[in-house]
Amino acid sequence: MLKVGLTGGIGAGKSEVSRLLVACGAVLIDADRIAREVVAPGTPGLAAVVDAFGQEILTEDGGLDRPRLGSIVFADPDRLAVLNAIVHPLVGARSRALEEAAAEDAVVVHDVPLLTENGLAPLYDLVIVVDASPGTQLDRLVRLRGMTEEDARARMAAQATREQRLEIADIVIDNDVPLDRLGRRVREVWDDLVRRAHAPRTGARG
Repeated sequence: MLKVGLTGGIGAGKSEVSRLLVACGAVLIDADRIAREVVAPGTPGLAAVVDAFGQEILTEDGGLDRPRLGSIVFADPDRLAVLNAIVHPLVGARSRALEEAAAEDAVVVHDVPLLTENGLAPLYDLVIVVDASPGTQLDRLVRLRGMTEEDARARMAAQATREQRLEIADIVIDNDVPLDRLGRRVREVWDDLVRRAHAPRTGARG
């Protein structure tokens, strides 16, 4: 099994890269999706979030009001740290269970938005960073996700810098390019991952 960490700043296009890798044959473990599952209605995770942030972060039907919670935590690093302390251990436990269920010869891609921020690179055999310029990120967040520019900039500022992400990268995928070029680059990377998966390794990167 080859364990790959995939990360990139918000709006960099990491989800598109993960989709392309799955199409090539990767087993995807999506930390964002798992993060939603562990705070679904009725879970201990949601109860802990409500204890920390109050009933006002719930929707009328008892679900998590993500935009409201996001507006609170992404403007306040201390509140963000509180949320992360609740959610990250739950996500980690579920991710490990999914990894253990994968085939022995699988290329397992962990899609982890905050891989850099949480110092998780040593957990993987290699790290792929999806890179885009801050201007591209901002444009995508405002134009495609409907964020205000202020909210988009706050969310970008709450993450690691572009330089910090690139510093931990074993492979960089440039996503300031058209989709066809991105697809070709991802296929090149996939061929490399398959070669690595079948080569002798000494263990996770350190």
